Amino acid sequence: MNNEPARGSDEAPPAASSPNPSSSPTPSRTRRLFGGWSANLLQVVLGVTQQVALVPVFLHYWTSDVLAAWLAIYAAGNLVLVADAGLQFRAINRFLGFKSSVDCDGRTACFYAAMRRIYFGWAGLLIVLVLIVTRFVSPAVVLGFQAVPDFDAAFVVMMVGLLLSLPANLVSGLYRARGLYGRAVGLQNWAMLLAQLGQLVAIITTGSLLAVTIAYAAAQVLMMLYFVGIDASRMVAPLRGVRVRHSWSWITGQFRKAAPFAMAGATDLALLNLPVLLVSALVSDRVAVAQWGLTRVAAGLVRALCVQVTLPLAAELGHDYAIGLKDLLRSLYARGSVFITLLASAVVSGLLPFWSDFFALWTHGAVRYDPLLTMTLLIGASAAAPSILASNYANYSNRGELLVRTKGLQLGVFLILSVVLIPPLGPLGAAISVVASDLLIQFGVLGLIIIRQTLERPLRHVVFLAALMVCVTLAGWALGTIIRSMTPGAGLMRFVSECALWLIVVAVAATPLVNPGFRAQLDARIPK
Repeated sequence: MNNEPARGSDEAPPAASSPNPSSSPTPSRTRRLFGGWSANLLQVVLGVTQQVALVPVFLHYWTSDVLAAWLAIYAAGNLVLVADAGLQFRAINRFLGFKSSVDCDGRTACFYAAMRRIYFGWAGLLIVLVLIVTRFVSPAVVLGFQAVPDFDAAFVVMMVGLLLSLPANLVSGLYRARGLYGRAVGLQNWAMLLAQLGQLVAIITTGSLLAVTIAYAAAQVLMMLYFVGIDASRMVAPLRGVRVRHSWSWITGQFRKAAPFAMAGATDLALLNLPVLLVSALVSDRVAVAQWGLTRVAAGLVRALCVQVTLPLAAELGHDYAIGLKDLLRSLYARGSVFITLLASAVVSGLLPFWSDFFALWTHGAVRYDPLLTMTLLIGASAAAPSILASNYANYSNRGELLVRTKGLQLGVFLILSVVLIPPLGPLGAAISVVASDLLIQFGVLGLIIIRQTLERPLRHVVFLAALMVCVTLAGWALGTIIRSMTPGAGLMRFVSECALWLIVVAVAATPLVNPGFRAQLDARIPK
């Protein structure tokens, strides 16, 4: 196995007072993983509720123009994630690094106190900049919502509220490093639920865009206050009463060391949104543009599912990496990689035969279904699934420089292929560009580097993943095709019945996995 990169040697600033070391018990790994997956699943459900289920309620009280204004404000609020500037992953890697050091709790508490001051100062600076810019430049004029009442005020409230919530990222990072991943996401879910209830009350009682925005932003601020002011010191006792002194050079050093993670995150955001923008700009057929946007939802579902599953795994891998548990790290990475490949392949094998029926029901036949475009996006998403684990693990193992180089290269490859392929091929060219950049760079470079540095038999592991993906995808696809050809009827009932029958057959076929002995035999066959 190749040598792993250095974990870093910088220290937290000196503290005026340091807590006594103490260790709080954490749940077992299995409980942590299932807790994280459960919390992430609920987060996905709440996200769908926010972006889909609440829309009919809003339309009952608002016009489509006001709804469009709210969606623009909501999207602007989501972009505040970039304002973290990579500090969260910088903090996570330091917290993990302290686990293998003397006085882990004391150093963690000192670093946490110093980063907390940085977060509040950084959030305050950004808020001042937002207030200054919006004082001279009207967001309503820039975004074309001059006719919507209180748009400027609502925009400022959203931006200020989300910026104020930034320090919660520090506590969330601490929890992830301390084996409390499920709690971090769980509290965020409570904040989202509170925000949605507040939005419902605001829209029903006032019908005001500003009131709805205040309800959403206030829930995020309350979450931050609870995280930082109450929960952090209650869950991690050594944080109480710690005071630190730090220099400006140390502060700028944290931003400098966080920059690779910030750049990698910004590149991921660009890769997520650029395909839509490029297709809109380079394809004149608006129906084809709509076809691309709608078909991309299926691949986005697969990717989102893989991301949510790999995040708790990456936190556990980061823990093993930080304290040098190479055997556990190797075993968990190999099993996690197989699990994510199996999951993505199973989902794709079900989407391939039935997506056309769903697409027709979803669009009411207004948009033509393109089978080649669908196959390209779905099979590409399945093939790239193991690289998502590699990318997330890189964030938790202090590989910021590797992420910057590979993500920058991936963005360059995507842009070159897009300019060449989209004009003659339309949305299919965009799909090929996305899949090629994922497979060539994210998997072919980043994924293989991580696998080679982590596993003892990387080549056999990659071959095993490829064989697993092909077998599961073809088997599920063939099963779906047979069921689809044999199911009578039409419309929604036919779609529901064929999907239900496919799920039943797959569940029966997967029953041997319930047997611990059978799982142990499969685990022994995974190349590590």
